[in-house]
Amino acid sequence: MFDFLIRRFIADSQNHEDPSVRKSYGVFSGIIGLIVNIVLSLSKIIAGTVFNSISVTADGINNMSDAGSSIVTLIGFKMSGKPADRDHPFGHARIEYLTGFILGIAILLVGVELIRSSANKIMDPQPATYSTIMFIILALSIAVKFWLSRFYAKIAEIISSSTIKAASADSTNDVLATSAVLIGALISKFTGVEIDGYMGIGVALFVLWSGIQILKSILDPILGQMPDPKLVESIEKKILSYDGILNIHDLVIHNYGPAVYFATVHAEVHANESFLKSHDIIDCIERDCARDLNINLVIHMDPIITDDEEVNRLKKMTEEIVTNIDQRFTIHDFRIVKGETHTNLIFDVVVPAELDVSATKLIHRIEKAIKTEDPNYYPVITIDKNYVSTCINGSI
Repeated sequence: MFDFLIRRFIADSQNHEDPSVRKSYGVFSGIIGLIVNIVLSLSKIIAGTVFNSISVTADGINNMSDAGSSIVTLIGFKMSGKPADRDHPFGHARIEYLTGFILGIAILLVGVELIRSSANKIMDPQPATYSTIMFIILALSIAVKFWLSRFYAKIAEIISSSTIKAASADSTNDVLATSAVLIGALISKFTGVEIDGYMGIGVALFVLWSGIQILKSILDPILGQMPDPKLVESIEKKILSYDGILNIHDLVIHNYGPAVYFATVHAEVHANESFLKSHDIIDCIERDCARDLNINLVIHMDPIITDDEEVNRLKKMTEEIVTNIDQRFTIHDFRIVKGETHTNLIFDVVVPAELDVSATKLIHRIEKAIKTEDPNYYPVITIDKNYVSTCINGSI
């Protein structure tokens, strides 16, 4: 069913990285969600009103909020698909995050209102009429929502969309919420115990939880979350696959919307290699990453001396000192400058971003350990943060 719909309504559906194809996926998912949720919402609201069931009505209002979410998704993908312009040189893809944020707030407001309505039903209980038609509507809703959840999940995976992933999670919550309403209705029908208002509260709590989770998934990329490890690994392996690249460090990835990435990295090359040759390699890597990974990558070239015994010995000594402090620490850009009275050891120390480390205290500790080896060594240390949380060859 999924494959048939994709082939039927999305042109060039296999070209997932194409912004226009990605936009088509998002718009299509919004249209499907809108149609499904409007049908479910109207059927439940009518059934809940006719049979005086607040929990069924609440579930219908929840589906109506989902329909509103689908409209937001449609608008978001339409606007985020706009090309870059003079005022927005990085494009408009981050609009998708804003529409997801609006969606989360709307769902929270719906949840609060459902709690109020359900509390009124508990305080002033009025017996509900349970009909076979109502049970059929709820059962069909569970089946349709389960399918919609899987539908959203597949599209979210294909185009890496946090907004559609949130819609999938919301649909899964709807399956649980509607199942709870159905079970509550069956209990009331066959036992005579009126729990309709309490089930309405349960649905409202599901709605609130869904809204909170959606807001979290949207706020993370807005605040600047750690990039996907698979993306980081693909960039690292791509760069290190080129002859002449010794290692990389200081990789930083910026997100300007789903699938819109800009990155910078330092690449180590042989110091005795021709500058023009090394620069040509760097240019090739930047072009290939843009073509193959759809990433705008800027590479800073670091020439490294590899055949000097004293430099290699001092570098090894420094690495051992730093890793003895913490195995997660690494160094890069190591070089020495000899003087008549002392030797400067110049290097950067990489510290994981999640560690709360005093740079001053860490530098002092490393300096003390190095001077213990030889008081004529003068460390010149820069503390770097690791913003990608992975490590290849101890480089990052």
